[in-house]
Amino acid sequence: MTVAVQGGAERRGRGPRRGPLSRLKQSYDRHWYAWAMVTPVVAVLGLVVLYPLGRGVYLSLTNATSLNVGRTIGMNHIRSTYSWVGLHNYEQILSGADHEFWPHVGWTLVWTVSCVALTYSLGLGLALLINRQVRGRTMYRVLLVLPWAVPTFVTMFSWRLMLSDNGVVNSLLGAVHLPTPSWLSDPLWQKVAAIGVNTWVGFPFMMVSLLGGMQAIPGELYEAAEMDGATPFQRFRYVTLPGLRPVSNTVILLSVIWTFNQFNVIDLLFGNTGSDGVQILVTYAYQLFFGQQPQDFANSAAYGVIILSMLIVFAGVYRRWLNRSEQRVAG
Repeated sequence: MTVAVQGGAERRGRGPRRGPLSRLKQSYDRHWYAWAMVTPVVAVLGLVVLYPLGRGVYLSLTNATSLNVGRTIGMNHIRSTYSWVGLHNYEQILSGADHEFWPHVGWTLVWTVSCVALTYSLGLGLALLINRQVRGRTMYRVLLVLPWAVPTFVTMFSWRLMLSDNGVVNSLLGAVHLPTPSWLSDPLWQKVAAIGVNTWVGFPFMMVSLLGGMQAIPGELYEAAEMDGATPFQRFRYVTLPGLRPVSNTVILLSVIWTFNQFNVIDLLFGNTGSDGVQILVTYAYQLFFGQQPQDFANSAAYGVIILSMLIVFAGVYRRWLNRSEQRVAG
C-alpha cells in the first residue's frame, strides 16, 4: 500500500506526460535565443542542400531530359511532359544495362584507394621528417603546404601544361632517355596522371593533420620507450602510430569522401579530351547532365543519389569498424 501511494505521488509530482509539441514549445520558451541564432543557418541549409537534394531524388524517379522539361522561350512557356517512372532508372543503372555504371564504379574505387593510400603515406613520411628539430623546418613546412594553398584551377592548368606532349615532364623524361607517354590523351596514362596530380594536391592536408597529431603525443612516452631499449622503428610502431589513431581515422574518412567526389582534378586536368575510362562517377554524372544532347537529367540525378548512398553506407560501416577496433583495444 505504501509503495502504491509513493508511486502515485511520484507520478503526480512529475506531472502529465507532454507530447512532442509541448516539449518543443517548452524548449523554445527556455532557449528562444538559441533558436533565433540557429534558424538562419537551418534556412540556408534547407535552401542550398535539402531542396536540391529533394529535387534530385524526385527527378531520378522520372524520365526528365532537356527535351521534355518545362522552359520559357521569349513570351512562350512550354510545359513539362516528362513522366513518373519509379525505380526504373535505378534498375537500369544497377543491373548494368547501361554498360557504364559498374566500369566507372571499379575505376572510382581504384582511384579512391590509390589516392588515399598515397596521400596518407606521403603525408605521414613528410610529417615524420619535419617533426624533427632541423634547421629551416618552418621554411620546409611553408613550401610543402603550397600545393594545398594554391587554388585548384591554377594547379590543374599548371599540371596540364607540364604534362602536355611537349611539356616539362616529357622533356625531362626524354633527357634521360625514358619513354614519354601521352599523359593527356592515352587512357592508361590519363589514369596515372590523374592519381599523381591528385596525390600532389592532397598530401599537404594529410601532412599538416598528422603533424598536429604527432605533436600532441606526450614526449614522456618516447622517453620511456627509449629507456626500455626500443629501436626507432619500434617507437614508431608502438608509440607514434597508436598516438595518431584518432587523427588518422578522421583524415582517412574525410579523404575517402573528398577523393570519391573529386570533380575538379578530373574535369580541369582533362576537360573534353578525357577518355570515358578516366571518368569517375561524379564526372560521368556531370557529363550526363551537361556534356551531351539531350541532357539526361533523370539518370544524372539517379547517379547522384547512388553516389550519396554509397558514401553514407561507407561512412556507417567505417565508423562501426572503428568503434569495434577501439573496444578491442580498450578490452
